[in-house]
Amino acid sequence: MKYSKYLSIFFLILSLQSCSDFLEQEPGTETSIDELFQNKKGVLQALTGLYYDLEGNIRPERFAVYADLQGGNLKFAPTATGSLKGQISISSNIEQVYSFEDLALTSNFKSFYDTNYKIINQANLILEYTPAITDATETEKNQIKAEALTIRAYAHFLLSLVYSQDYKYTPDASHLGIIYSTESIKSGIKYPARKTAAETYSLIIEDLKTAIDNYSDSSLLTGSATSFFSQKSTKALLARVYLQKGDWTNAYDVANDVITNSGVVLTSKESLVAEWEKPDLPISEILLEFSIRKDTEGNVSSSMAQVFGYTSDTNFQKYTASNDLINLYENTDLRKQLFLEKSLFTIVDGVQTTRNYNFTKKFQDNPGYVAFRLSEMYLIRAEAALETNRADQAMADINIIRARANASLLTSTANLKENIFLERRKELCFEGFLFFDIARMHKDVSRNDGCIATVCSMTYPSLKYVLPIPTFNTNLNPNLQQNDSY
Repeated sequence: MKYSKYLSIFFLILSLQSCSDFLEQEPGTETSIDELFQNKKGVLQALTGLYYDLEGNIRPERFAVYADLQGGNLKFAPTATGSLKGQISISSNIEQVYSFEDLALTSNFKSFYDTNYKIINQANLILEYTPAITDATETEKNQIKAEALTIRAYAHFLLSLVYSQDYKYTPDASHLGIIYSTESIKSGIKYPARKTAAETYSLIIEDLKTAIDNYSDSSLLTGSATSFFSQKSTKALLARVYLQKGDWTNAYDVANDVITNSGVVLTSKESLVAEWEKPDLPISEILLEFSIRKDTEGNVSSSMAQVFGYTSDTNFQKYTASNDLINLYENTDLRKQLFLEKSLFTIVDGVQTTRNYNFTKKFQDNPGYVAFRLSEMYLIRAEAALETNRADQAMADINIIRARANASLLTSTANLKENIFLERRKELCFEGFLFFDIARMHKDVSRNDGCIATVCSMTYPSLKYVLPIPTFNTNLNPNLQQNDSY
């Protein structure tokens, strides 16, 4: 792509902290950047690349499994073929993280950290250049600004989840958040310090509110409308941020707004299983699903099936549902039908046997990354209602989700907070929530079935609920403080 040609040298620098490396690039790089961003076509090429990089950072194995694996929803399938057939092992991509032993020097998540700041830098470039282009209307420029701001906020939010303790870790959220970047590297060398968690969330919310005010009816990019951020999916992100912050009034109001005004409705009980089983297309209640990558002939190079897929007894991926999760579903629950149960050759303590494994149907064939869907909004509204003394409203929202799944309905508001946690675990499994919910609710990690980590349990609070900032980045920026214990 022309986009990649122009930016390949510039984005050898993958994070805000590597400013000095950028200065060592050949003169003329900035001219190429100026050339790319001189008109609407170039800006839209950059925005397309921004989505491409975002999808490519959150869809692959590391982040795609992180919250569910750390929280206990996932375990490993045996090796399918070859000399190690039947052996169960940990993927090298997450080996340190899985045992809560990630190292700053060799962090499993270095590429995730770096790429998020690359994405943020690209978003900042778009925001800096767009006001000056002359061949776009103000409405078009506002739409571009809205999407870039949302992606900037989303990337910072993802970083805060992984590298900063939950918002209420300290009473006033004065603990370390992340570096929040609002200027591109092109504007000059800066070595910023990390914001507090309170400051980080304020900046995320400010970006999202500004974005919401700037959206028009549709993206200027080519593709499915649900592949790009819109006003309704940005509100969904804002509701999630308010939930993570514990701002219950705003969480309720924004989630309720999405439920009431987005025009999206819950997938019906009758079509729930069939909707998840559709190849290539997202479930009908989707608010945002990032498009999968396809070549010029329409072939898929990678998708969520590369992490969770099952094709045959000799062709399947590494991640399957743990019985810790499976056993939470009632037998009548339709969501229990969203698993492919397969008996696979397994070696246990040197003995050859077969064991049953459950592959999720959510991510078979060619699925994209499910970023936001309407079910989450009901569960956010339920939790926010409970926390604002509306227990009956909370129970009603949970029962909407449970009725759709053909699960038994709650008849009492007793233990409602735990029921919300469990409903989120069942409804949103493999969509990237469990470990962050555990931290947000100040719960302990307890992984039982299939756990082969050196550490399977963790008591909250723990310094290991966050990952280390990669050493490469702390070495470059003397003001970048490392997380405690690393």
